[in-house]
Amino acid sequence: MTTRRAFLRQLGIAPATLPFLTGLPSFAAGSENSGRKQRLIVMFSPNGTLPTDFWPKVVKSKMEFGSILNPLNPFKNQTLIIKGLSNLVKGDGDGHMRGMSCLLTGARLHPGNIQGGSHTPAGWASSISIDQEIKNFLQKNSATRTRFGSLEVGVAVPDRADPWTRMSYAGSNQPLAPLDDPYQMLQKLYGQSKDKQTYASILDELGADLNKVSKKLSSEDNALLKQHIQLVADMEREMMAAAKAGKLVHPEPELDPNIEITNDNTPKLARMQIDLLVNAMANDMTRVGTLQFMRSVGQARMRWLGIEEGHHSLSHEPDKNKAAQDKLKKINIWFAQQLAYLAGKLKATAEPDGNGNMLDNTTIVWVNELGKGNSHTLHNIPCVVIGGGSGFKMNRLVNLPKGTPHNRFLISLANSYGHDISSFGEKHLSTMGALNLS
Repeated sequence: MTTRRAFLRQLGIAPATLPFLTGLPSFAAGSENSGRKQRLIVMFSPNGTLPTDFWPKVVKSKMEFGSILNPLNPFKNQTLIIKGLSNLVKGDGDGHMRGMSCLLTGARLHPGNIQGGSHTPAGWASSISIDQEIKNFLQKNSATRTRFGSLEVGVAVPDRADPWTRMSYAGSNQPLAPLDDPYQMLQKLYGQSKDKQTYASILDELGADLNKVSKKLSSEDNALLKQHIQLVADMEREMMAAAKAGKLVHPEPELDPNIEITNDNTPKLARMQIDLLVNAMANDMTRVGTLQFMRSVGQARMRWLGIEEGHHSLSHEPDKNKAAQDKLKKINIWFAQQLAYLAGKLKATAEPDGNGNMLDNTTIVWVNELGKGNSHTLHNIPCVVIGGGSGFKMNRLVNLPKGTPHNRFLISLANSYGHDISSFGEKHLSTMGALNLS
């Protein structure tokens, strides 16, 4: 069985010289990673949605998207919308806290001293999140084990740690911070340590080595290598240009939930982070990822959409405030566009073994901590599933009985990866087991 390092040595190349090749399964792993590669990406956007504009209609047995989900039309055949899920986890913390930190854990928050809203203070979640549960399951098997196990990616996530900013947990009292700096992401993935101003191209240092590799690869592997090289090169050019222009600016920490945060470069950062996440998955560096946009109770001002008000403040406006509703619709459509971009990148990337494209083997789950912002409801929380990784029956809207514990969906998600659990998070919310989504 050929290992990655042995493969590179056979080519006469030191593994450290081509750090990204150590992640490419087709080039280096031989048969050890053969077979279907199931991947999971959980995408989060905050502050609830607009139910009337979000939930699809069913006309003559066909699902029709409204304005918010309209960007997902190209992927309708691979889309499942689940309506009726409720976050029924009780205990300490306000609705936003429990909405965020119980979203993927399905478990109560620990008692704590972080005060929010009008409810009791709380601490961190008391259990592992489903993304980490699935990661741990995959990491136990040498055929599905990857270098990182999981990647937690952020976009405009403020530099603070509390139950409003964390949805992934390695275990009880173990929140995982998303990495929201593309420079740090590139360094994590490829070991680059040069500062932003003098960022040198990885590719400039390779030259002859890359030519040597390409001559010894199959046509499929060569195409994948070229695609990978182009992505890294494009990423570096974007970063160097942004650094010279001084425009790659990240939000200041939200020390107060009412402070409005401006980050006009968020769309650029979002594309960079999505490209890096897809690239890491294409190279089999990880099969589990989270993509967190901002934070619960976040006051991002999305001026690139012509919106000056903070997102959270807008979400609390009454339904009769049409101007606020129109702005919230724009915001939620923008999030759907980012999801469409992610799905499109996956679909455009062929699997190295010729087994379709990456979207065919990836499950993307788009979630939100609230069903509706101005009511703080934890009922009918949005749930959009895209891709062919789960084996769920797609191209439909599933209407569940009102108040169905979202724990049941988390169980279904784990089961779809071969992880045969019957309970997740709060046991009393898991008694009915997985949902029937096949």
